Order: sequence, then C-alpha cells, then structure tokens
Amino acid sequence: MKKVIFSLVFLAVSLVAKTDFSEMSTEELLAMIGYVKPANQKTFQKELELRYPKMNEKEKSVYVNSLKKSKGKK
Repeated sequence: MKKVIFSLVFLAVSLVAKTDFSEMSTEELLAMIGYVKPANQKTFQKELELRYPKMNEKEKSVYVNSLKKSKGKK
C-alpha cells in the first residue's frame, strides 16, 4: 500500500516539476512507465536503457511487464 501511495504522489510531483530522469531511482522510473509526456519520452527511454543492464531480476521483470501494459494502452 505504501508503495502505491508513494508511486502516485511521486507521479503527480514529477509531472508538474521539470523532469531529470538521471536523478530518479530505478523504482521511480519503473513506476512512471506509461505516464511520461511524449516530449520527455526519448530521454526517459534512454535512461531506462542505460539502467537495464544494472537492474536485478525483479526490476527487469517489472520493466518488461510495464512496457507490455503501456503498449497495450495505446
């Protein structure tokens, strides 16, 4: 429950503030998949791709599943 609340609060704040994805944790980035403005999408994707090799198996699983879900929304 805390994770969901944290994700929602973070999402709301990040959409209002200027986004510097390199300053965010991997968990924060993963929570934002599917909610990034189109203008920021390339920078966001680049940051995730840079982090992918360093992600643990759980993070990789969340990343892949989130991408599938976000593509299904379109």
